[in-house]
Amino acid sequence: MKLIDVTCDNVEATGFFCKMSQRKSEGYRRKLAWLRERFAEGLRMKLLDLQDGGRGFIEYLPGEYAWRAVDAAGYLFIHCLWVVGASKGRGYGRLLLEQCIADAQCGQRAGVAMLTSEGNFLLGRDFLAAHGFVSAGHAPPSFELMVRRFGRAPLPRLPADWTARAARCGPGLTVFRTDQCPYFDDATDSARAAARQCGLHCNVVPLTSAAEIREKSPTAYGTFALVCAGRVISYHPTPTKRLVEIIHASKPGCAPQ
Repeated sequence: MKLIDVTCDNVEATGFFCKMSQRKSEGYRRKLAWLRERFAEGLRMKLLDLQDGGRGFIEYLPGEYAWRAVDAAGYLFIHCLWVVGASKGRGYGRLLLEQCIADAQCGQRAGVAMLTSEGNFLLGRDFLAAHGFVSAGHAPPSFELMVRRFGRAPLPRLPADWTARAARCGPGLTVFRTDQCPYFDDATDSARAAARQCGLHCNVVPLTSAAEIREKSPTAYGTFALVCAGRVISYHPTPTKRLVEIIHASKPGCAPQ
């Protein structure tokens, strides 16, 4: 399978896998601008070649610039690793992961790290565990930090003050969002619609840097979260109808869904 290296010079032509059929959408435009800034920080993206039938990609960058609420200085950090459709089960996920590991070794990095979660859109831990990654910590509700370390460097670390971070939000529904994912525009619109239906004020908090995410994000995921009544109620795109149900259930409170 041929891999395409996406760079600042060719990203306009290659795209970046997500929302490829909606290149004029606001979410796509925001992600494109976000990528252009991140390439200067060392971000790498590799696509499976669609011409060869490939459907998948990997996005990673130096841990110092990771858009997750994690201290991973010295490591390469994977944001996303996706293989979908007929490409699944053919070893392409391993191929993409091995490219990142090789880059980390060539760049004399301490290792490779990634945040995983079960039951949603993030990669599950088992795939990484099968390739030599071990657990370096957990965060609510179901996040696990997986690391493949090459030497004896300190392991990446997750914060522990998640409850306090969420409690600092004001009344109503608070949306923490970034431009790292092109689907967050639609997710923010869904949150606003749910807040209107529930008679709540909606406050959107843009997180615009890796440092800001490490300091302020109420979840380890970092790039999107919804907080209501001092509790994280979702950390991924959720339909309006489901959000309304969660908000109603969150009085007096419920766990993230």
